[in-house]
Amino acid sequence: MDAFFLGIAVTLCLMMLLALYRAISGPTAIDRIMGVNVIGTKTTILLVLIGTLYHRVDMFVDIALAYALLNFIVTIGASRYFQHHKNLQPRGYGFRFKAEEDK
Repeated sequence: MDAFFLGIAVTLCLMMLLALYRAISGPTAIDRIMGVNVIGTKTTILLVLIGTLYHRVDMFVDIALAYALLNFIVTIGASRYFQHHKNLQPRGYGFRFKAEEDK
């Protein structure tokens, strides 16, 4: 049974790499936020699987719940920030204002 959970954990890590690609190369800020949110969700599931492998589910579920709550709060905060600053456009790995493009 441990091999089954280990296989699921490896599959989740591969899926997280796809979300990491979206978070890095997303054309918009919303794509990047969603990529990071998917990584956080998969990390929560991965924490519960690690707890199952170590036979300490009670401890790892508490950690996973705290991590999921933190992921939710950060996603809401980032979404609200970009909602209020709609003139920010991605440029490489940073952001710049649209007014800088006009100069």
